Amino acid sequence: MIDYRIKSVENFSGKIGELVSMLEHTRAVTLQEVKGLSQDALDFFVDESSNTIGSLLLHIASIEFVHQIISFEERDINNDELQKWQAALELGPTARKQIRKKDLEYYLNELAGVRERSLYKLRGYPDEWLFEEKQWDNGTLYNNYYLWFHVLEDEINHRGQIRLLKRLISDNRNNNSPNLR
Repeated sequence: MIDYRIKSVENFSGKIGELVSMLEHTRAVTLQEVKGLSQDALDFFVDESSNTIGSLLLHIASIEFVHQIISFEERDINNDELQKWQAALELGPTARKQIRKKDLEYYLNELAGVRERSLYKLRGYPDEWLFEEKQWDNGTLYNNYYLWFHVLEDEINHRGQIRLLKRLISDNRNNNSPNLR
């Protein structure tokens, strides 16, 4: 059951607990949105430049993973990590070729594994950590709160794309269209 209240989650500092509440609510809605999707639905794409629901789910996991590395380890992803996540991070043609033929359980496991680490790590930080300022190589200032806000906004944005793709899939099925790839 989805909780429609933002409140501080137990075992986290106050503001981090609120952030966790938002992360968990956002994920619960995403999981509800993709519940029961078939492999065909996960691999469906509209045209040669669109993304699939499967690639969007893996992208959501990859963004959270990268933000873990940046905020918890204060570094960029390394080559091994990039090799695993690059297609999902960048989406586009490579993702369309590589992120296919996986069932929903695969994507749910990837999302859950990344989230489990986020929650484990977030338990160890005080609220002040959210506001620690850092600077990217180009001189732009940011803080950890922004990084985790971005995790939220990215998932919400791509969930909107998932909803659109589901409507298109439904339209194709209702019209007996051969375009459901």
